[in-house]
This record gives sequence, C-alpha cells and structure tokens, in this order.
Amino acid sequence: MAHSLLFDSPAHAAYGAARRTAALAALVLLGACASKDGIGYGIGQQAERAMLAQKANRDAAPDTPGMYFGLIDKMQSQGLYFASLAHIDAYEKQYGASPDTNLLRADALRMTDQPAAAIAAYGQLLKTPLAARGYRGIGLIAGAAGDFAGAAQALQQAAQLAPTDAVTLSDLGYARLRNGDVNGARVPLMKAAELDQNNPKIVSNVALYLLANGDQARALAVMNQQKLAPDVRAAIRSDAAKVAAAERAQARGPQAQTQQQAGQAGAGMSAGTGTVASAQGIEPAPRLLKRFAQ
Repeated sequence: MAHSLLFDSPAHAAYGAARRTAALAALVLLGACASKDGIGYGIGQQAERAMLAQKANRDAAPDTPGMYFGLIDKMQSQGLYFASLAHIDAYEKQYGASPDTNLLRADALRMTDQPAAAIAAYGQLLKTPLAARGYRGIGLIAGAAGDFAGAAQALQQAAQLAPTDAVTLSDLGYARLRNGDVNGARVPLMKAAELDQNNPKIVSNVALYLLANGDQARALAVMNQQKLAPDVRAAIRSDAAKVAAAERAQARGPQAQTQQQAGQAGAGMSAGTGTVASAQGIEPAPRLLKRFAQ
C-alpha cells in the first residue's frame, strides 16, 4: 500500500513533470541544432546526402581524358551533335585541344549545318596525321553546296592520303559522277566495292555508275542482288539523270558546267533536297548529299 501511495503522491507527480519537461527541452535543442545545420537528421539526412551524391555523379564528366573523349564520340554516333559541341568545349577547357578533338568539332559543325566554321576546323587538320579526314570533310561540304568539281578535288587528296579508305573512295567516285566525269569515277568506285562489299552506300554508288555508263543490265542485277528498296532505286535513277546532265554540260565546256552546278545548289537550298541520315542512321544531316557517306 505504501508503494502505491508513493507513486500517487504530489511529490512524485511533480518529479514526473520535471522529467518530461527536461526531455522535451532536449528534443527542442536537438531540433534547433538540426535546423541550424539546415540538413535535418535521421533518415532525412541520409536521403538528402544520397540525393546530392547521385546528382554529383550524374553531372560530373568522366574523370579521364580517354573516357570523356569516348563519351563525346558516342554522342556523335547517336546523332547528338549539338550536345557534343558543348562537351568538346568542356573537354578542351580541361584537357586542351588536339587533332582528335578538332576532328570531332569539325564533324559536329558540318552535321549541324555550320559549313564556314566546319571548313575552318577541317583546315586545322591538314598539317596533322588526320589530314585525310580534313580533306574529306572539306570535300563533303563542297559537294553539299553543289560544287562537285571542288568536292572531287578535295576527296582526291583525301584518297591519296588514305588509299584504302573505302568510304572516301566511294565519295570520290560519286563526286566525279556528279561532276560529269563518268570514266573517272570507275576506278575509285571499283576499289571501294572490293574493299567493302557490304556497305549500302558504296553498292548504290556502283549501281549509279553502271547506269550512268549505260550498263542497265548490270545495274539492275546489282540492285536486285542487294535487294534495294524501291525508293532507293528511284533515287539512284534520279541521280543517274543528273549525272547525264552533268556529262553533257562537261562536253559543252566549263561555263555550261558552272551554270549547271549553280542551278543544282540553288535548287537544293530552296527545296531542301539532299537531306540524309548520318552514318549511324539517326540524325538527319542538313543539305548533305544522298550518296555521300557521313
């Protein structure tokens, strides 16, 4: 009985109230400390720190030059050329410029329809081990503008520096065809076809050459063998007509050829023709030629 009276006494009640007040004050103090840090405590603090770490990992660039370069190259392979330009700026700020980054920049500028800046960037490669890529890029830009004579000249220089590059040889053959030089297109196209028999652009350029050279049966056989789609066959035949017109202009003389090229360039810009997919088949490249590889 005495035990129960002790707990029910006023003294015990006052003692319990004092303990509860002290505990509440301690909790308030802990809360004030946490608020002062601005983070919180317990599971909330852990979650916030985890989110901050996750954001830092997501936003940070790869921590080695090779990994970062690979990331930019992958962006371009996915057609993200504008994004790659931003990352090339960041890469060069951190690690410095090199012929490899200049090539990435030049290709991105070309694929985002900035020809003047792209030519300047490709020009920086002409005295480096990547000179062949520089001349090839300049040739593609010339061809996109309808200057097939200039394209053929630049691509010939590229092919001389990289004689086993099937894509460059195919581009050279196509430029010569569009410039009206059907005979001059034969050797580079045959080289390209034997070096890379499975490249659809090379195969279509060979079919174009055969049509332009009057060999309808072999051209049809190539298109059937490769199972080219009807729209691809129609594009090849359309280009064959342009090659024939260029060949006639070539026979009439340089002035007629210049007038024809100017007309082709103007028609391409006004009608928006010549838009093709990139080498990876993802990002449309403004004003680049159908038969050129990207």
